[in-house]
Amino acid sequence: MNASPTLQSVQSQVDEWITTIGVRYFSELTNMTILTEEVGELARIMARRYGDQSEKPTDRDANLADEMADVLWVLVALANQTGVDLTEAFHQNMAKKTLRDSDRHANNPKLK
Repeated sequence: MNASPTLQSVQSQVDEWITTIGVRYFSELTNMTILTEEVGELARIMARRYGDQSEKPTDRDANLADEMADVLWVLVALANQTGVDLTEAFHQNMAKKTLRDSDRHANNPKLK
């Protein structure tokens, strides 16, 4: 396993796993629903560990990193099956945010 995989290599690894071990991609709608479910599992940990809700004894063993990886994995699967190059999408998104928010946050008194 590479120490620092690229988004392209992650997309390739997920595709290889799905088409060999997983047999085939689930439908886009099914994967969108799975993504929503995984985000909900992540949200539960965040709300209870870092938010105002108290953790139940059964929540204490929840693995935050694993839940984040589950979200990433399904998002990558969706990108693969819809033809999105996440590397290019990421670069375009960073450029958009940089242009749009070049001084927005620096001038936000809430952040000082």
